[in-house]
Amino acid sequence: MRKTATKLADGRELIYYDLHDGVAVLRDATDPRPLPPTTTVTEVRHDPLLGDDVVIASHRQTRTFLPPAEACPLCPSSPGRPTEIPASDYEVAVFENRFPSLAGPAGRCEVVCFTPDHHASFAGLTDARAALVLAVWTDRTAELAALPSVRQVFCFENRGEEIGVTLGHPHGQIYAYPFVTPRTERMLASAAAHAARTNGRGNLFDDIVAAEREDGRRIVLASDHWTAFVPYAAHWPYEVHLYPRRRVPDLLALDDAARTEFPQVYLELLRRFDRIFGDEPSLPPTPYVSAWHQAPFQDPRRSEFALHLELFTVRRAPGKLKFLAGSESGMNVFINDVPPEAAAERLREVASQ
Repeated sequence: MRKTATKLADGRELIYYDLHDGVAVLRDATDPRPLPPTTTVTEVRHDPLLGDDVVIASHRQTRTFLPPAEACPLCPSSPGRPTEIPASDYEVAVFENRFPSLAGPAGRCEVVCFTPDHHASFAGLTDARAALVLAVWTDRTAELAALPSVRQVFCFENRGEEIGVTLGHPHGQIYAYPFVTPRTERMLASAAAHAARTNGRGNLFDDIVAAEREDGRRIVLASDHWTAFVPYAAHWPYEVHLYPRRRVPDLLALDDAARTEFPQVYLELLRRFDRIFGDEPSLPPTPYVSAWHQAPFQDPRRSEFALHLELFTVRRAPGKLKFLAGSESGMNVFINDVPPEAAAERLREVASQ
């Protein structure tokens, strides 16, 4: 992997990632835009009632919202139309978000562009390009975790207007939080309680995966180095959790065998998600959130956590969405209309031939 760092016109960092050191393209294009310095107003406030943290980021109200393809800021630059990517082409590019939720001592937000093709999708990437993205996620996790204020790094992709995406170009984001997120805190608390119940002999993540593999009804895909399953108490209509067979705390600790196999496994899952609801031309691609859960850094509980990816869609049937209504939003009690066993069966039915 070749890594080339540069700066945008307003001083934000931009990094190009290429598959081979010997790539002939020089990443020396400059940003000609007359951009003013980025101004961010980010504040982290602690909620004393729930015990979690809330990010206040009022400057994000002016961020770009669903521009047409010809005005996409994530496409490569072309004559007369400079974008966030000054180069005329790229493989994978990462840059500091112009409208970050977290900035300065409150963390950092980055945008990861998976491909220069505006009309592509992650599921359409080659194995080599998907492997490059995994290497990028790993590299950025290492770089961001080294920042003094960062406690946790979150790599994720949102796809589809139904999810709330404001840019249609295939891309993901990386958040570097200055605190441990509430969801991770709950997982760590559950893991600690499980260890106490088993007198320290059991790891919650290991035992969940083992139970799913033994039961088998909710397994979607199992390979030598990865296991994908619909969780027993899935919150979303179609939800898959993907674990490496060898428990590790974060992307940095994945071994070569798991890295090598990841593209085939992950791309197959995404392609199945695209086929869940059939091939109706009028139906937009399946919207989803794909989220890496990594152990917090500088935390004594790291060794008990298990790296895993959670993939889910808010679509429950063709043309029908799962909205967070009163029970979910008001009380955080999810009501799932699709039995997890039925979801897993459907995801097995649409496997690639």
